[in-house]
Amino acid sequence: MSEQLGPNKPFYAIKDVAIITVISLFYLCLSYVLVGFNSNQLVLVLLFNILYYTSAVSRKFILGFSIFIVYWILFDYMKAFPNYLFSDVHIADLYHLEKHIFGIFSGGRILTPNEFLRNHHAAFIDFIGGIFYLMWIPVPLAFAAYLFFVKKELFLRFALTFVLVNMIGFVIYYIYPAAPPWYVQYHGFVFLAHTHSNPAGLIRFDHLLHTTIFQSIYRQGSNVFAAMPSLHSSYPVIVLYYGLKNKMGAMNVVFGIVMVGIWFTAVYASHHYVLDVLAGITCAIIGINLFNLLLKRTALGTFVEKMRVVIA
Repeated sequence: MSEQLGPNKPFYAIKDVAIITVISLFYLCLSYVLVGFNSNQLVLVLLFNILYYTSAVSRKFILGFSIFIVYWILFDYMKAFPNYLFSDVHIADLYHLEKHIFGIFSGGRILTPNEFLRNHHAAFIDFIGGIFYLMWIPVPLAFAAYLFFVKKELFLRFALTFVLVNMIGFVIYYIYPAAPPWYVQYHGFVFLAHTHSNPAGLIRFDHLLHTTIFQSIYRQGSNVFAAMPSLHSSYPVIVLYYGLKNKMGAMNVVFGIVMVGIWFTAVYASHHYVLDVLAGITCAIIGINLFNLLLKRTALGTFVEKMRVVIA
């Protein structure tokens, strides 16, 4: 017996099944051609299909979260189009600019904040920093899930803002490819196109807990030369902004602590310069304000309302 999504719309419509199947197969084939097979792609397809066919609630949930799925796919496909093929990679100039603006005098020479913190790391900070850095995706997704069930319109605004900020960041990645601090530590100022991602200072968290969490994460990195802006630093800004709009009280204090913790760890673990973090914060602020402007002056508001009806 078919579950009903509406008065005249069967839950298992043949047309819907055909469309979802074609999209799933097309995604897997395109992914294989562009970036090669990855088990995560199959997991994504299975998860989408399972939630789509399980119930009306799970279908609406996964349709709403399709906004985040599009982001993930675009991020994954960056591997097929490395940004260093389109613009020169900034390595030495960014390093020296960081040192010039934020340099710290220590041991008779000027160090970047990354170098200074690398020389003064501690196990306790390694542990706390690792925990913060593991939150950069789970917290936004968990917050999005909460909004989905509590305030769907705000969920859509949050999700679309999230994707918009990422699109701004991706554009900058291709205009201004930039090496992270750990690249200079291991490779100097020489450009090596096929350098693999590296957990850098986060490896100390793995060693501390005798695990391979960050090694596994950074083994799947899409592009080494995408450090500016730091989208790690952008995401918690978006979460805090929408947390404040939703008047979440003490939870916003938690969001604020996580935000500052991620910013600090990005520099502490040598994944980003302070300049990258500031660029990420700026990117989030621009994206939030641009989205609000588009909401007021374009048909985006109508689109959000139609989407809200679909997932209501």
